[in-house]
This record gives sequence, structure tokens and C-alpha cells, in this order.
Amino acid sequence: MPKGSKKTTKGAPKGKAPAKEQTVSLFERKPRSFGIGGAIQPKRNLGRFVRWPKYIRLQRQQQVLKRRLKVPPSINQFNQTLDKNTATQVFKLLNKYRPEDKAQKKERLQKAAAAKATSDKDAAGPKPIVVKYGLNHITALIESKKAQLVVIAHDVDPIELVVWLPALCRKMDVPYCIVKGKSRLGQVVHKKTATCLALTAVQPGDQASLAKLVDAVRSNFNEKFDVIRRTWGGGILGEKTMVKLARQEKARAREIAARA
Repeated sequence: MPKGSKKTTKGAPKGKAPAKEQTVSLFERKPRSFGIGGAIQPKRNLGRFVRWPKYIRLQRQQQVLKRRLKVPPSINQFNQTLDKNTATQVFKLLNKYRPEDKAQKKERLQKAAAAKATSDKDAAGPKPIVVKYGLNHITALIESKKAQLVVIAHDVDPIELVVWLPALCRKMDVPYCIVKGKSRLGQVVHKKTATCLALTAVQPGDQASLAKLVDAVRSNFNEKFDVIRRTWGGGILGEKTMVKLARQEKARAREIAARA
């Protein structure tokens, strides 16, 4: 074959593409246009672009600092809360001895006034067994060793309000536990929040369940004093820093391998 001549291939002409077979569909295709005046934009997660209120930003910054900085044992112990199953049993027992709310108290006082008006004797019954609340009240119960079980919230703010309470319970040999959270404790006593609750007595039918809870609580908190007072918290690096350190470690390993 002489030079310069090109081999031609037989087939369809270059200018025209093969015609596609058109399929008939029952549904007409209507592509949406997201331009101005067009279709509505799809929903997106704009959380990163929201200017959150200051109290939310402070909460998040506080949590980040607690993970980054070294947290002393006296504060870190509030991160070690009671397990879910045992906490459920504790709240089940506490809810049996909820104190009366305003409506119940009003009804009781009206009945007592009516009974006093009809008879000369004061018709006061036995003292009710209820959950005790209030930081000063519970402190006095612990110091007098009347509290049989103390329940402390893990998210009290400022933490200085209750940071000394576990040490006092250990010193007075009163069983205590730390649970999540202060709003859940507040629901038991008809309040928004509660720092701590205490049980001083229970009905004879609940003595066995209380004794079982006290054993579990003592093994998890009172008897682990030596471990708790040595356990520091925090010191967890951020994701970006961990990736950066991993890259530096890989580069260092490559240098060592190249030298060898």
C-alpha cells in the first residue's frame, strides 16, 4: 500500500448517529428547574449555618472543653453514672414515694379542717413516708445518718453545689449513686429540676428491693472510692488533630523506612 493512503472503513456515515428507538411511557417526564421563580428548593440541613442562641453555644463549648482538658477525679466522677437497668429500678422505687403536689395538699388540708371542725380531737394520721429533697435537708440527713439511699444528678450546674456530696456520703457510710439527670429527679418531686433526692424509710413490702439496690449502689460507688479518686477524665483530642497526628506519624515512618 503506498504511503499517505488511508484505510477507509465501511459503515454508517460519520455525520449521522444511529437513531434511538423511542419508548412510549404512561408518565410524562417533567424535569424541575430550581432557578428563580421555578420549583421549590429541596430541604437541606442548615444546622451549620444557624446562629444558635448564646446558652446553646456555651453548652456545646463547655462539653468540648470537658473532652479536651484534663478533668480532675472529683469532677470526673459525675461522668460515671449508674447503669440503665439499675437506674430504672431506683426511679421505680422513688416514684412510689413521691411527695404530694399542691392539689393533693389542698385536699388533705380541707379534709383535716373538716374533721377538726366536727370533732374536738385532731385527726392527724401517721407521718407519711416520702422522698426527701433539697440540698440542705439532705445534707442534714446524711450527717445524722438517717438517709438510707442518696441519689445525685450528674448534670448539676454549677457542679460545686454537689461536688463534695459523694465524699460526705463515703465518710458517713451512706450509700449514694449518681444518675442522669437533674430534670428526671425533679419530676419525682414535682419540680423542674432537683440536685439530689434521699430515701429515709420505705414500706415493709419494699425493704427487699431497697436492700438489693443498696448492695448494687455500694459495689458501684462506695466501694470503688480508691479507683474513682485516681481516675482523671478528658484529654480526648479532636478529630482534625487526630488526623493531623496520624499523617505526621505516617511521614515519620516513611522517613525511617527510607533511611534503612
